[in-house]
Amino acid sequence: PYPVFVAEVMLQQTQLQVVLPYWQRWMAALPDLHALAAAEPQQVLLLWQGLGYYSRARRLQQAAQRLLERDPADPWPSDLEGWLALPGIGRSTAGSLHSSVFDQPAPILDGNVRRVLARLLAWPLPPARDLASFWTLSQLLLDRQRPRAFNQALMDLGAGVCVPRRPRCPECPWKPQCAAYAAGDPGRYPVKDSPRVVPFQVIGVG
Repeated sequence: PYPVFVAEVMLQQTQLQVVLPYWQRWMAALPDLHALAAAEPQQVLLLWQGLGYYSRARRLQQAAQRLLERDPADPWPSDLEGWLALPGIGRSTAGSLHSSVFDQPAPILDGNVRRVLARLLAWPLPPARDLASFWTLSQLLLDRQRPRAFNQALMDLGAGVCVPRRPRCPECPWKPQCAAYAAGDPGRYPVKDSPRVVPFQVIGVG
């Protein structure tokens, strides 16, 4: 669980090709949960240096300490609520951890997955404005017999095939079902959120 835990937090805001060498250095320096929990905060931040969003590193160490306080012999949560109770772990990361570590059915909804689902249905609203529908769709599509493999495949599809620009539609296994591809313009999706327009206020004079 520990290598997956570290990787998932690093990948929250950063692409895999950037994360990989940092993850390798991290695992060499802090190979397990006990090492991370006991490390000097400065060492943790130095290992993270260059990944940005440094609060992730601090929360990762806090989560390690909290896990060991919970049960040093068996620290890893066995349900989604346990993952969500940790610092820095949101709903999508919790779902990814729960499915990756224990092969338990839990939906995910990172940026790559939102893009795949928006194109699959040619969704007319920006995902950020309709997250409930996207969570429902992720839950409905989930292969409950193979949640680890399915969620990993879904993330890989978004990262390597259904990419933001110039999606590689001929390689996509969902091409026959994809509404955005059928419409001839998959790059239109996800629909972008238009900036809010501040109404012009006329101020009277005199």
